[in-house]
Amino acid sequence: MPAEQPARRTVVVIPTYNESLTLPTTLARLRAAVPAADVLVVDDGSPDGTGALADAAAAADDAVHVLHRSGKQGLGSAYVAGFRWALEQGYDVVCEMDADGSHLPEEMPRLLAALEEGVDLVIGSRWVPGGAVQNWPRSRQVLSRGGNTYTRLMLDLGVADATAGFRAFRAETLRAIELGAVASQGYCFQVDMTMRVRAGGGVVREVPITFVEREAGESKMSRAIVSEALWRVTVWGVQKRGRQLLGLIRRR
Repeated sequence: MPAEQPARRTVVVIPTYNESLTLPTTLARLRAAVPAADVLVVDDGSPDGTGALADAAAAADDAVHVLHRSGKQGLGSAYVAGFRWALEQGYDVVCEMDADGSHLPEEMPRLLAALEEGVDLVIGSRWVPGGAVQNWPRSRQVLSRGGNTYTRLMLDLGVADATAGFRAFRAETLRAIELGAVASQGYCFQVDMTMRVRAGGGVVREVPITFVEREAGESKMSRAIVSEALWRVTVWGVQKRGRQLLGLIRRR
C-alpha cells in the first residue's frame, strides 16, 4: 500500500470591513465545513465592531486568528497581508473567501480536493459549466461576464472567472510571487494574482460554485473598483501584445 500523505496545513484568509452582520455566521459555517482548516480574519479597523467579533471568535476557538489593520486599506493589500502571515506561519495551503455569505463555506472542500499534485491555484468559478449566481440583478451579471470576457481577450489567461475571490493556493506558489509588487486593489487583485500564477508557469483549475448575493450589509462594489480593473487590464493587455509583437519582429 502507498504511504499515507501527511495532512496539509490549511488556512482560509477572510478580509473584512464592516461585516458584523455576516462574519459570525460565515465563521461558524466554515469551521463546520472544513474543521481541520484554520481561519485568519484580516480586519481593516471596521467601525461597526467586526474586529471585536473576530476577536471573540478567536478567544473561543484556537483555529481562528485575527490580524488587525488601522483603517480601510483595500482588498488587495488585506489579502497580501494575510498571505504573508500565512507563509510566515508555515501553512501548506492558503485559501481566500469573502465574509458576506456570497461564497458558500460548504463548497470549500471541493476547492481543496481540486488542489491536487500539479495544480497551483484553484478558482471557485461562477462562469464555468455547473457554476451559478443567485439573486444577482441582470446588471451585475452583465458586468461580471463582460469584465471576464474582456480580461480573457486581453490577457489570454484561459480562465472563465478571473475576478472570482473564492480560491485555494499552494503555498509554494505564493512564495514564488513577489507579493510586495502586487499593487492592485478591488476585484482587479484577483486578475493580478491569476496573471502572476500563469506567468510563473503555474497550473490553474476552475471548479463550479454557486455565488449568492449578500443578504445583509453593504456591497463594496464601486465605480472606482470597476475603473481600476478596466484600466489595469487594458495596460497589462497592451504590454502583453507589445511583447508578443517585439518577439515576432525579432524572430523575423
